[in-house]
Amino acid sequence: MNPLSVCVFCGARTGGDPAFAADAEQLGQGIAARNWRLVYGAGDVGLMGTVARAAQKADGDTFGVIPRHLVEWEVGKTDLTRYVVTETMHERKKVMFMNCDAIAVLPGGAGSLDELFEVLTWRQLGLHEKPVILVNTKGYWDPLLALIRHVIDNGFADASLMDFIEVATDSAQTLDLLSASPR
Repeated sequence: MNPLSVCVFCGARTGGDPAFAADAEQLGQGIAARNWRLVYGAGDVGLMGTVARAAQKADGDTFGVIPRHLVEWEVGKTDLTRYVVTETMHERKKVMFMNCDAIAVLPGGAGSLDELFEVLTWRQLGLHEKPVILVNTKGYWDPLLALIRHVIDNGFADASLMDFIEVATDSAQTLDLLSASPR
């Protein structure tokens, strides 16, 4: 069996609470410690850089994917195990998704939400069965979860939409959920 390959979506900023960076660091370390591969957006800034540097420091396998137009903005991290430059954001998401077995979403902004909702929509449509885990550090994703319930309550999605999202309180619980996920 091949090692688990975990795609981590997260912010290109560190956010306003040090707990966000701490969880990113713990997730990167934990992925490496289990001999899994980190797949992420190849940036060296924000939580992206934090998770990657932590995985590298623990001798982890790192696979980064970045679109050409973001190489300078997100400071493309070229010292990864594998570094891929794509032409578009859509291609970036596709390459990341195709090279992972599971998705973990740390706190982030619009880009992280875009990535989450794309894989969530694909899951809803039956295009994959990969686990999608929200790392709900200090309740960061609580408003999003309330919005998804609001969408369901108002008839724009089946209640099963919530079945496609696992919620972890932190990186430790995320790693436990990933360890238990079928491959």
